[in-house]
Amino acid sequence: MRFSRVLQTGAVVMAAGLALAACGGGSGSSGASGDKNLVQRAKDNKKLTIGIKFDQPGLGLKKPDGTYAGFDVDVAKYIAKQLGVEESGITWKEAQSAQREDLIKKGEVDFIVATYSITDKRKNDVSFGGPYFVAHQDLLVRSDNTDITGPESLTGNKKLCSVKGSTPAQNVKTKYAKDVQLQEVGKYTDCVTALLNGTVDAMTTDDVILAGYAAQQPGKLKLVGKGFSDENYGVGLKKDDADGKAAVNKAIQAMEQDGSWEKSLQTNVGPSGYKIPAVPAIAP
Repeated sequence: MRFSRVLQTGAVVMAAGLALAACGGGSGSSGASGDKNLVQRAKDNKKLTIGIKFDQPGLGLKKPDGTYAGFDVDVAKYIAKQLGVEESGITWKEAQSAQREDLIKKGEVDFIVATYSITDKRKNDVSFGGPYFVAHQDLLVRSDNTDITGPESLTGNKKLCSVKGSTPAQNVKTKYAKDVQLQEVGKYTDCVTALLNGTVDAMTTDDVILAGYAAQQPGKLKLVGKGFSDENYGVGLKKDDADGKAAVNKAIQAMEQDGSWEKSLQTNVGPSGYKIPAVPAIAP
């Protein structure tokens, strides 16, 4: 009789545990993204975890005082506000290029605004709102360099730096200079350091990113100025979150229409001399 009661008690406990897990309770519950769509999470929690870059001046930069600044940061805050989440309800998380899809799929962030180029391959894993900006791939070299005039000149033993998980370096190797020596690192700042000390000959990524670094190193670095691709920056979010994508697109359009989009770009990258482009069309 006592053994029977033990079995019954165990069954009840197990059933309760399964029910709790089904509701998302307990220590095994999912992270920032949870099971609800982005719009519902923002409405219910009044909090969001947003992925940005921490080391891109003018776009996504963590400053020494612990605050965050840049165009991507402004876009993220604007979207959050439109979703009903104040800046005080945002937790910022570093989203390095090679980690972005995993951060979204694992639910560690609600969405990502981190110079995240929309590609067909990435759309297999995540959804994108936007684009909210179109950049063009370019090269950054030392100011005294005269022989690198574009991607096709990266021949011989030239060393080219970019970050792991990004598209630009492979783009150069595939389309322009098959024998270029690629140096792939974790962060763009590592490329800048290598370029300044002569370890590499050039750094490649999007022109707006390079402009921020050139502005930080006046007289030392320069853009080649030969944009050779279109990079459509999107807001990455959980795959198939149609409501979230629609809300993000609506927020981007509002930011563009009320002047906040251009004002942010002028403030964050305008001082480098970078020409502010036209507002991009939102993808269907």
